[in-house]
Amino acid sequence: MRVHIIGVGLIGGSFAVDIRNAFSDVQLVGIDSNSDHLEQALSLGIIDEVEELNDIRTSDMVIVAVPVDVSIALIKQVLDIVEDHTLVIDTGSTKGRLCEALSTHPNRRNFLAAHPISGTEFSGPQAAIKDLYRNKTNIICEVEKTAFKLQERALELFQKLGMRICYMDPKSHDRHIAYVSHLSHISSFMLGKTVLEKEKDERNIFDLAGSGFASTVRLAKSSPAMWTPIFEQNKENVVEILNEYIQNLNMFKDLLESNNFEGIFNEMEKTNHIKSILNGII
Repeated sequence: MRVHIIGVGLIGGSFAVDIRNAFSDVQLVGIDSNSDHLEQALSLGIIDEVEELNDIRTSDMVIVAVPVDVSIALIKQVLDIVEDHTLVIDTGSTKGRLCEALSTHPNRRNFLAAHPISGTEFSGPQAAIKDLYRNKTNIICEVEKTAFKLQERALELFQKLGMRICYMDPKSHDRHIAYVSHLSHISSFMLGKTVLEKEKDERNIFDLAGSGFASTVRLAKSSPAMWTPIFEQNKENVVEILNEYIQNLNMFKDLLESNNFEGIFNEMEKTNHIKSILNGII
């Protein structure tokens, strides 16, 4: 099996690592606009060779792992080139604009819209790790628009990588992901910004920050180049959930200012229910 990975960073590179472990006869080919990333991926053994976009005609499977602001035009190019037998999978965090843009493409049947809910705050080929996707949810959108034989091939891949499959329409995907993923990244970025602005002595941040701060602000180390386009493409849903989040922050502030610590206790106690929902995940 010949697999092209377009974007050999954390997401694409981790796919390559696990595909190599899951399939005995596979050739992994890297395509990336960053030549340094390609050199790193080669030296780390993540990919076997480097090719250009036009070379995907030889591919059995193409995995597109690039920022969402370039993915639409790029996947259109990919679908223009691939043969009938080639499966094209994307991994992006937004689906509405992408699926709409590809809806009338002549080779839409070759494409599977997927979003593995997994990752770290690190980027680049050196961040690629084994089993990144094991026991993680993979959201698939508009599966009925993908050719059945290619669906089967994709599901075989996901099963061998240990993913849990969830089916969702693109609009629902973008709405729910805004709630459980995009908001947490904004919260982390703004927490980091607030601390940096208030605590001028960076040594104090390093010395005094406990595990709670470190874990909460971890996502603020994520790539702005990846996340800014995500917020742009999912702006409507992100603004909606931000408004509710801000209301809750203001409510908490009002309770503090009015010395209503019983109210604060009650709010936190109600929120403790999240433990039972996330038990076994974090």
